[in-house]
Amino acid sequence: MSGAESTIRGRVVSASAQLDDGVVTVVDDRISAVLPFTEWVAAHPDSAAPAFSGTVLPGLVDMHNHGGFGHRFDTVDAAEARAAAEFHHASGSTTVVASVVTAAAADMVAQTAVLRELAEDGLLGGIHAEGPFLSEARCGAQDPRFLRDPDLELTDQLLAAGGGQLRMMTLAPERSGYDAVAQRLTDHDVVVALGHSNADYTSFLKALRPTGFGTVATHLANGMPPLHHRDSGPVGASLVAAAAGHAAVELIGDGVHVDPGFAALVFATAPGRVALITDAMQAAGLSDGEYQLGPQSVTVRQGVARIANGSIAGGISTLLDCVARAVRDSGVSLADAVLAATSTPAAALRLPDVGDLRTGYFADLLIVDETLRLRRVLRRGQWLS
Repeated sequence: MSGAESTIRGRVVSASAQLDDGVVTVVDDRISAVLPFTEWVAAHPDSAAPAFSGTVLPGLVDMHNHGGFGHRFDTVDAAEARAAAEFHHASGSTTVVASVVTAAAADMVAQTAVLRELAEDGLLGGIHAEGPFLSEARCGAQDPRFLRDPDLELTDQLLAAGGGQLRMMTLAPERSGYDAVAQRLTDHDVVVALGHSNADYTSFLKALRPTGFGTVATHLANGMPPLHHRDSGPVGASLVAAAAGHAAVELIGDGVHVDPGFAALVFATAPGRVALITDAMQAAGLSDGEYQLGPQSVTVRQGVARIANGSIAGGISTLLDCVARAVRDSGVSLADAVLAATSTPAAALRLPDVGDLRTGYFADLLIVDETLRLRRVLRRGQWLS
């Protein structure tokens, strides 16, 4: 017996379908068909045609997110983490991977255990541990007091707390003990991401596939030495690996962390391998003020979040903002910008049934206008707005 059916008509832009006039059919919480409008009409001769609603995109996939609208993921309060996820869902990111930052080991383990339950309930797409095995020299807003060399004991504690929901961990490959931890993570199907690293070009490239374990570069260019033509460093290595199809590169597309020209360069260099992220923190969706990221206090002034030493401390944009900015300011095509916020991050983290508009996938989609302003969000077959 089939469930409740609904149809959404519009310009469809997704990895597997580019239709100027298409119809997405949803049954319960899944997509049952994506057809050109003419084919839909031919198959439904006695049905009234659905109204054209705007541009239809897959629900966005944010693989690196610390919170929003006053709420944090680095918490042991499940209600707070739930509220952060729901803010981003309503803003168009129907799949959110919750990121915990470097803190005391016991705190990171406890936070991971709380987030695991929300991921098992389907509210989160999984968990990302950003730290604590990162470089002091490139710590950014990671609290240097808690940075340490990779060790298997803490890794196993995080794996146990995550219960299969730990999807990714960011490590600096130059730290002693990296290889053993990267192997352990890989054995448990956890994506090894490289970032907050001061490594040189050669060693960073070697730590990426096909020679190494790494398949993601965490927020490319942030938490890394700057790209220089005589010292290309982790940025150059990441772009070479991404261009060859061995890695995905995260890009914080908020107009603060990287400039529009750098974003354009990354899209041009590694087509299909760019994952737009927000790196959003507690202040996302709110105004200037005082906030928190892990153990660190954060001040937001004129839309930029910084800790006391001046390091940028996460983003305050939504992922749909980042898509619009890529198109408007960096000259990226809508199709490529959408890919970078949907199917590329879903593939990078091997997230099933999200990131595209195709039969059998979750009924996660957005309706936006010509300027990419949000009109409506459908998540798991339910309208959120």
